[in-house]
Amino acid sequence: MLDLQGYGSSVILTGGSVTLSVALVSLLIALCLGLLTALAKLSDGIVLRSVATVYTTVIRGVPDLVLMLLIFFGGQLFINNLPYDLLNLIESWFGEEARAAAEPWLDWGYIDINPFIAGTLTIGFIFGAYMAETFRGAILAVDRGMLEAGEAYGMTRLQVIRRILIPQMMRHALPGLGNNWLVLMKTTAIVSIIGLDDMVRKANLAAGATRDPLTFYTVVAFVFLAFTSLSIWGLKWLEDHYSVGVRKA
Repeated sequence: MLDLQGYGSSVILTGGSVTLSVALVSLLIALCLGLLTALAKLSDGIVLRSVATVYTTVIRGVPDLVLMLLIFFGGQLFINNLPYDLLNLIESWFGEEARAAAEPWLDWGYIDINPFIAGTLTIGFIFGAYMAETFRGAILAVDRGMLEAGEAYGMTRLQVIRRILIPQMMRHALPGLGNNWLVLMKTTAIVSIIGLDDMVRKANLAAGATRDPLTFYTVVAFVFLAFTSLSIWGLKWLEDHYSVGVRKA
């Protein structure tokens, strides 16, 4: 039996709950961004298609760790420097009196970005690009005749998307969404580098205090394995649910 030397509850329970929370919130953000991006890439507007293409291209070309550091540290620097930049801009355009009048409104002090918010937004932003490609392929796999039939029946575009497109495309999208979810869950480990007390960071602190990294990282590995195993079971149930009435080859 593994001897956790008093760190069992802090590493497994507290850290595990934070890891799971980060994964679930990031998934929600990624699904929303992914669906919107997929619809943008399939739209007739060249601006929407261009923005969506740039977004997915940049995200797939930059490492996740670099994006995490860039958004957390770079975003924090940008937010805290923004008042001074705005005041300088106001002064250059309207003079010193306008700067003095605007200064009380822009004096919001130093803002420390919450690691949980930064982590979930970054991971959700990253995986939104991957979800977009999954959704785009699933949407293209839906029979166009069903969508046209809905419009002929008198449904609005939103009703066609909600009642016909999304239920039909989920059957095609679930395998890709499942893979993205499993990778997303493992990617949550990088939030430990920005100071969030997730399972990996707590294991790192416990390993440093006890000088027994093998034990604590083994526990973390098995907890992640448990999370992914439960996820695979849940994804299998969803695939069966959305495949009801569909003949399998």
